[in-house]
Amino acid sequence: MPDRAPQPVDRQLPTDEARDLISLVRDIAQREIAPRAAEEEGAGHFPREVLTLLSESGLLGLPYDSEYGGGDQPYEVYLQVLEELAAARLTVGLGVSVHTLACHALANYGTKEQQAEHLPDMLGGGLLGAYCLSEPSSGSDAASLRTKAVRDGGTSRSGGTSRPEAGGEAESGGDWVITGTKAWITHGGVADFYTVLARTGGEGARGITAFLVPGDAEGLSAAAPEKKMGMKGSPTAQVHFDGVRIPDGRRIGDEGQGFAIALSALDSGRLGIAACAIGVAQAALDEAVAYATGRQQFGRPIADFQGLRFMLADMATQIEAGRALYLAAARLRDAGRPFAKQAAMAKLHCTDTAMKVTTDAVQVLGGYGYTADFPAERFMREAKVLQIVEGTNQIQRMVIARHLAGPESR
Repeated sequence: MPDRAPQPVDRQLPTDEARDLISLVRDIAQREIAPRAAEEEGAGHFPREVLTLLSESGLLGLPYDSEYGGGDQPYEVYLQVLEELAAARLTVGLGVSVHTLACHALANYGTKEQQAEHLPDMLGGGLLGAYCLSEPSSGSDAASLRTKAVRDGGTSRSGGTSRPEAGGEAESGGDWVITGTKAWITHGGVADFYTVLARTGGEGARGITAFLVPGDAEGLSAAAPEKKMGMKGSPTAQVHFDGVRIPDGRRIGDEGQGFAIALSALDSGRLGIAACAIGVAQAALDEAVAYATGRQQFGRPIADFQGLRFMLADMATQIEAGRALYLAAARLRDAGRPFAKQAAMAKLHCTDTAMKVTTDAVQVLGGYGYTADFPAERFMREAKVLQIVEGTNQIQRMVIARHLAGPESR
């Protein structure tokens, strides 16, 4: 069966620097990521060495300020980098998206002192981040999280200093002691830092505060990674906080501001998921086209048959529509305009597209598509999780509807 090399996506990029950046990413993807993707995913290997290379290449802090080691790139460029990485291997693309999400709180709500102390290592110093919002009993209803952070002015984990109950008034300074369990944490157990949302006040969204917790903090541990149907190279685990003590200098933003910070991060993070989804869909389309133009049946390539030609045309159209949607949302963000509705739309459409396109790719390959000898089945398994993470697609529909018709009646 002859090989048909996929054509690179023809991207509309705003600057020569952005074009050079995409060329660099494609080179890394072709040399360091794609050739080992199938084998390493099958073995459950986490590509920390690739993420370290991306950090060294300045690709882990693209949308952030260069003053602290970021790349000063607009979101429309950063997201296209994510798409290229995810097309080569979703574990890598999603890993960069999650790391970027984990940096969001400090980069946008931290003090200048906090940013100067921590951001250079987070953005370009080889560190890897994780984002801790979900819990075993609070997923879509994130405002009901139970992990607590209480003040303790002492310095001993087991000393006699009194600890006010969560919800009480607290003075600035001293330490915080975090106790609870977070669930479904990408990079759980391998991250160097965790952005953690914990309850410091009363019930509901206004009682939540954000913290930056080092990965080697005493009392922090991770459970064994979840056994997933896809993305086996990306560790997803529960993270336990057993009286983890951190100084008040690692609190991000004001007390009670954490849920607003989390929602702000998720609006941007949903665009990252959308871009990753289009990357996976593009990879599946490339595989389907290569197979259909090379596979002979009835004396000619199966791509000659109208039924398959129309499938390929529909797949390509859905991908282009998804790419245009996430880029339109990104440009709103870059212009400083509201983009939450468009981010939800992009996440919804792009991840549904990825599921449809990867399923169709398996169908194009027929029996071969159902085997691990071809990557189509892996793309299909990986696409499914993108409809779930960072807000299920049912939640995205609720978000969109609220923008259209207002909040639901109680």
